[in-house]
This record gives sequence, C-alpha cells and structure tokens, in this order.
Amino acid sequence: MFKEHLQHKIFGIIHHWAIENSLRCYVVGGFVRDIILSRPSWDIDIVVEGDGIELAKHVASEIEQNPKVSVFKNFGTAHFKYDNIDWEFVGARSESYNRNSRNPIVTPATIAEDLLRRDFTINALAISLGKDFGELVDNFNGIEDLAKGIIRTPRDPQITFSDDPLRMLRAIRFASRFDFKIEKNAINSIKKNLNRINIVAPERISEELNKILMHPKPSAGFFLLEQCGMLQMILPELTALKGVEDMHGVRHKDNFTHTLMVVDNVSLVSESLWLRWAALLHDIGKAPVKKFDKTRGWTFHGHDAVGQKMVYNIFKRLHLPQNEKMHYVAKIVGLHLRPISLVEEGVTDSALRRLIFEAGDDLEDLLIHAEADITSANKQKVNKYLANFSDLRIKLAETEEKDRIRNFQPPISGEEIMSHFGIGPSKEVGIIKNAIKNAILDGQIGNNREEAWNYMLELAGKLGLKTA
Repeated sequence: MFKEHLQHKIFGIIHHWAIENSLRCYVVGGFVRDIILSRPSWDIDIVVEGDGIELAKHVASEIEQNPKVSVFKNFGTAHFKYDNIDWEFVGARSESYNRNSRNPIVTPATIAEDLLRRDFTINALAISLGKDFGELVDNFNGIEDLAKGIIRTPRDPQITFSDDPLRMLRAIRFASRFDFKIEKNAINSIKKNLNRINIVAPERISEELNKILMHPKPSAGFFLLEQCGMLQMILPELTALKGVEDMHGVRHKDNFTHTLMVVDNVSLVSESLWLRWAALLHDIGKAPVKKFDKTRGWTFHGHDAVGQKMVYNIFKRLHLPQNEKMHYVAKIVGLHLRPISLVEEGVTDSALRRLIFEAGDDLEDLLIHAEADITSANKQKVNKYLANFSDLRIKLAETEEKDRIRNFQPPISGEEIMSHFGIGPSKEVGIIKNAIKNAILDGQIGNNREEAWNYMLELAGKLGLKTA
C-alpha cells in the first residue's frame, strides 16, 4: 500500500542495511501522516530498534554527495539534509519524566513502545523499511482519527500533557492546521494542566505561536487557545481585549475578535511572520487605556503608543528576537492608526511626507496592515475605505517621487552646524537639525542643501548664533 511512497533512494539504503543487519527500521510520524493526507513533507524521521546515529552515518556514507551528519549524543539522534529534505535518525526509545522538567529520561525500547510515547495518534503511525517493507504499523487507530479529523493521544492525555506540556500547544496547532477537533478527554486534560505550561521554555512556546501564525487562517488556532484557557497563560494582553462592555446603552466592538480578523486579513496577502505578529498585537494597548466618555462614548486614546511599548515586553518575555524584527513589529503597532487617520480626515502634503518619513521602508507593510484593519460588517463602508486607500497609495507615490522623503537624511549634518558656528554639541544643534527636518516635512523648504542652509542661517540668527 505504501511502497509507492518509498521510492527515494535513501529508503532503499536503509532497507538494505536493515536486511543485512536483521534490524527493524521505520519511517514514522509526520511523513506517514502527510502521505495519508496527500500533503507534501520535507521532514522525514527514521526510527531503528538499535543505534540511530550509526544508521545515519552509514546512510550518509552511501550517498555520493556525502552530506554532513550532525550528531546529538545526549538525545541519541543524528541529522542531515539531503535533496531539500531534513532526515533525522533515532533509536527507538521509551521515556520517563521528572515532574519539574519536560526533559525525559530515555531508555532503549521497541517500536511499539516508541509509538506509545508519541504525542498524538495521527503522529504515531509507522511504515516498515525492513523485511516487511512498506507495511503500516497503526497501533492506536491513527488512520481512523485522520479520517474523522480527531486529535487524540495514544495513552491517557493526562499523562501525555503533564509529562510534556508543550504537547498542549501542539494539539491546538495541529487541530487548527488540519481543521481537526481535539478529542473531549484531551481538551479536558489541557484545561486541567494549564499551569504546567510554566515549565516550558519561552522560546518553545513562541515557536508554536509562530507556526500557528503562519497557518492560512491563524485565527482558528488563537480562538482555540482562548477557549482552552491557554492564551490567558501565554498572552494575557490578547485575552484582555475579549468581550463587549455596555455603558448607558453604548457598546464597543469585541477587540479580540476584531484582532483575529485583522490577522486573517493580513495572512491573505502576506507571508511575513512579523507583519502577522504586528497584526496580532496592534490593538493590545486598548485594554489599558479604555475609558467611557459621556459625550463621545468608548475611547481608546493613545492605544497605539501604549501598544508599541507593550510589544517590547512581550518579545522579551517570549524570547522572541530582540533585534530589528522586534523594532519592526513595534513600529507597525505604533503607526497603525496613521494611514486610517489620513483616509478619514483628508490628506495634506505635510501629513503624506511625515508618514513616508516615519514609515520608511516599511510603508507598504503599514498600508497592508491598515487595509486589513478595516473589519466592518458594512460592506459599503469597507469598499469606500478601500477605494480611499487606493487614492492614498497614489498620493504617497507621487509625494515620494517629488520630495524624496523616504529615509531621507537632513541635508545638513550636526557636524557642519557645529563647525560653521564654532560651537560644540549643544541643545542649539538639536534645535536647528529638528527645525530643518520639520520644515522639509511641512513643505516650508525643499529637500535640498541650498534651502536648508538658508533656513539654518535664518534660525541661527534668532538663536543668537554667529558664523565662526
């Protein structure tokens, strides 16, 4: 049944090795699952009842390109990349856990014991590469669960999730990825073991969140995280947006649902993980600043700036990259209202120039996000906004071509100012540099050295500065 899927020459090398050494070898897990689901797979796991590292080295030596084998002795695994596929080899094993750690104590085992330790029945499938080449091992009705669309654990889910709490996130990820349902006992066990997520390293949590965000419809995973109670544990800033409050008959929208709609909208047009993170976090500042005003109703003033600061804390807590990616997400969150305000209030040349300057190379991503942020149920209103955004894009392009504002450097440097007036670093230098920048952005002077120089001399006179 499965021999036709085992045509790659590496499977042949493993088969001959297994026959010659009377070993039981299997391809297991995701590769088998994806065959049944008719999905491509670029990660292949090989399990042998014996030494997985030895097998990996032998296979690599039989390949002309002789790929480099990475060995992880502590885990008894070996890995190499060949033919754009990640091949991983491990000896069959059983695991036991200390309650305060998700790092198991490993002992050699049979394939049956190895499959029992795996997270879900749909991942506990194996195909033999030994003497019964191509035969399926399905000890836990994984094929049936795939057909029914069920996420279920091979053994008691209470044990599965308590031993390795990361599997709770993996259950949610797989359910949202394949549009499956998590079996009732498993759902109940996740809810009982929520606090166990605290022993999982933050980077492993963020890795699962990244994978959920990269699904075609990320909202499915985040709704499921919230329903299980897991989202409150790992991203309480998001669950704080949930719900609709009524004051004197005035209601605001459910900002949690709105946020996930924006993430889905972004996902339709962009494969950028970090733009999806920006969409996920764009309104997190709303909960801290929410107020009710008797004349204006619900307000969320300053939520863009507050949310921008919150991004840094979240990235640090989840051990997400502390680099330009974090600053990019914070930047999009901080600027996310600007394009919408231009559409609503009308466009001035000064506002266009300032938006181009502040967004820089991220202007297009900011506009993608702003368009995705339109989630009204009123189709006529949405279409009107989108048409206005098309006009805004044209005006931004025309302004950029005319004024060369994007990422511009002031025509006069601080060093030149100090040299010309014979002064050292001082507040006057900062005042002049900032005034030149604002004059260019406001259209008072052109973005060129001559006009900037004359403007500097005029301002310097008012500040009492004289040419050295």
